[in-house]
Amino acid sequence: MRRIAISVAATSMSVMLAGCGVINATGSSDDASPTKGNDITVGLLLPEKANTRYEQFDYPIFKKKVESLTNDKGKVAYANAEADADKQSSQMQQMIDDRVDVIVLDAVDSKAIAEDVKKAKDAGIPVIAYDRLAEGPIDAYISFDNELVGEVQGRSLLEKLGGDGAATSKIVMMNGSPTDPNAKQFKAGALSELKGKVTIAKSYDTEDWSPENAEANMVEAINAIGKDDIAAVYSANDTMAGAIVKALKNAGVTELPPITGQDAELAGVQRIIAGEQFMSVYKSYPLEADNAAEMAVARVQGKGIQFDALTRERVDSPTDKDIPAQLVPVVALTKDNIKNTVISDGFYKVADICTAQYKEACDAVGLK
Repeated sequence: MRRIAISVAATSMSVMLAGCGVINATGSSDDASPTKGNDITVGLLLPEKANTRYEQFDYPIFKKKVESLTNDKGKVAYANAEADADKQSSQMQQMIDDRVDVIVLDAVDSKAIAEDVKKAKDAGIPVIAYDRLAEGPIDAYISFDNELVGEVQGRSLLEKLGGDGAATSKIVMMNGSPTDPNAKQFKAGALSELKGKVTIAKSYDTEDWSPENAEANMVEAINAIGKDDIAAVYSANDTMAGAIVKALKNAGVTELPPITGQDAELAGVQRIIAGEQFMSVYKSYPLEADNAAEMAVARVQGKGIQFDALTRERVDSPTDKDIPAQLVPVVALTKDNIKNTVISDGFYKVADICTAQYKEACDAVGLK
């Protein structure tokens, strides 16, 4: 269960407190004080657009929740850095200059943004790290259990390869961006499962999570290892998995090895249905975005008990210790549980997945 049970408890606690009518009480958060009403501006800084989740899920869900929590009086000032750390720094400075009430930050470069976090703090603007643990004096952090994500990916590959029989299997590891602290945690989690149990023939840290870079890396790996000697590919996310599939097909591979992913992107789910990608990791972005919005509003309105209930865990960054946090659970996604996860949760409709190209594959797994 590790830290997961605590995050579930935190969410449940928030609901119970609301039902008891005490969420406006002031708790133990050091700086929380009831100085703001519903007429607030929440800054939301997201890192890139290559991964479809940010524009398709995180931003609209977050915005809707802020509006709901503030009786439609609160506003969200939104900016996407498009994988440019300097651009994100400028966007954050603009939000500081505009005197937003709180900033929710998903950092492009967690280390480079630290000075901007300090500027916000000096200006009296709380900063909540979203999805990636930014350095600097942040007030709270919400994300998924990132090491567990990697563990789930690595364990899934081992099970597919046959456990003990995988020892001589050559795999390629396509990790995420070296500037993303989450990528390091995904990698560490995966290695905790894979190391010593398979042969890691090639491993890459993929700059900017770029599918173009992932494809180029995979071409290099194919040339070095041989297209018929790659038993599996660890891909840290679905976007890169798509590029890996492309590289393998272009190399003439007709029977694709098992390939992991993450984010349950629509294209990734369709590849899973079609047998081109073995698995992904489903993470409830609605839950993460909803709770991040609730944390931000509670923090700036001085609702200390509610804020504390949502941040019952603690994490450390390279610059700060004991940061209040919430870690949201994850699920391994395969063709066997698509109906009970992304569809039942309203993430996608069957019609979204089962387009004409995938109708036969959907029929084969009973997805109608």
